[in-house]
Amino acid sequence: MTRTPTPTPTSTAAPAPTSTSTSTAAPAPTSTSTSTAAPAPAPAPTSTSTSTSTAAPAPTSTSTAAPAPTSTSTSTAAPAPTSTAAPAPTSTSTAAPAPTSTSTSTSTAAPTSTPAPTRTSPPTSTPAPPAVRPYTRRISPIERGYLNAAATGTPQLIQMVIEGEGTLDADALRQAARAATSANPGLAVRRRGALWRSDATVPALTELPAGTGPDHPFFHRDLSVVTGPVCELGLVPGPTTRLIVRASHVVTDGRGLRQWIEDLFRALRGEEPVGCPDTVDDGHFRAAAGPVAPAPRPARLTGLPAILGRGPAGTRPLWLRRRVPAGPSGVTARAAAALSRHLATDTGRLIVPVDLRRHDTAVRSTANLTSQLVLDLRRDDTWRRVHGTLVRALLAKAEVAALDRDFLRDNPFANSLDEARRLDGTRFPCTAIVSDHGEVDPRGCSTPAFRATSFSTLPMLVPYAEMFLSACRVGDATDLTLACRDRPDARARAEAVLDDIAEALRTPAG
Repeated sequence: MTRTPTPTPTSTAAPAPTSTSTSTAAPAPTSTSTSTAAPAPAPAPTSTSTSTSTAAPAPTSTSTAAPAPTSTSTSTAAPAPTSTAAPAPTSTSTAAPAPTSTSTSTSTAAPTSTPAPTRTSPPTSTPAPPAVRPYTRRISPIERGYLNAAATGTPQLIQMVIEGEGTLDADALRQAARAATSANPGLAVRRRGALWRSDATVPALTELPAGTGPDHPFFHRDLSVVTGPVCELGLVPGPTTRLIVRASHVVTDGRGLRQWIEDLFRALRGEEPVGCPDTVDDGHFRAAAGPVAPAPRPARLTGLPAILGRGPAGTRPLWLRRRVPAGPSGVTARAAAALSRHLATDTGRLIVPVDLRRHDTAVRSTANLTSQLVLDLRRDDTWRRVHGTLVRALLAKAEVAALDRDFLRDNPFANSLDEARRLDGTRFPCTAIVSDHGEVDPRGCSTPAFRATSFSTLPMLVPYAEMFLSACRVGDATDLTLACRDRPDARARAEAVLDDIAEALRTPAG
């Protein structure tokens, strides 16, 4: 998710030592998010949408946006087992027949008594409490777009990695996952027709060998939204303990998954989870945002030449990571301007994921509530121009207007699954997705026995975008991860792009 830019950005990042870099070639996508804050008008009644998109929207978003007036949200409590008192055993009582009595001293025998009729007592039971309806919500138009993208064979996943000092106990993690999922039932859903319905499945924990890296199959297996589970954990011991949280991007986004992680660590610390019971979808935020001008239709591009290598690509993504000892403002714009110097033509295209929750901050939901902004880049662009364009789009609530776009006719990337599949990797309608998750407080991911020192993501591959960059700030450092296709020359070219982005983050505002 992108951190909310301010209309008059300033940078406070002083030059710092050069960043260190580690890279790992591996598969599996992650998704991230970006979001920002522009004032939002008072909420309006929830509306629903029946539009279906065929190209996946840009991945996840998390955000700490300026508060907007709250609106009433529909809330569904976490599923609880239905308890029915068993009926009391039926008791049947039968009067024993009176014994026949005869006398030898008289001529008349005493009459034999007739057995009393059988009497069955009615069953008794304690009235059962009313059943609690399982967490259920409608599959939203945004989520249908991700379902369509998954149909191209590209896993739609978010993967978040927490690293730190100390230990995390596996059994305690399993118990905490149960508590977090009970409070956030949206991470235990399965698809049931046009609905998501929770079946209270607790995310499984896989204990991985020490030293396991992103080339391990764990990082690349898909998660089915039909059979479940839609979320799982991985634990890697070692001098640096790593916890990996994986979830289907179809059912959640960056902000949603971070809320579940925060409750996971609350449970580990013995605190009560906060929970995300709300079941609203993007239609709610379309109404909450108030009047929004129609979004201009983005120009359709036939495809931008690839800049991160050519030739056949492997089946797994290439992930490159960089930790930059700086935490400036305007990360999205700075990264985009650095990237513009590598464009193969005079233009490029950028997708910025935006968290819709900024339009009603009272909503607590783990759903996929990420829309997108589509911005054009120029060769050798300046970060101030990009930042200004981004802020104006947010003030105009352009990511809300994009929800009304007809993706069958106005999609700037691919209007059908067949068209998306025909993208051969030599040209892309989108240069990059840049998702800034903003600041992550390491205390929220720590316990008495474990101190978090780093938070990052492993972005997923998107069929119509050449690369996906995510940024997370922890303290005075920014963790960058770039995902691209693993093809000849891709590693060297992607490292050069990361070098320029890292330098842009370290350089004071100019």
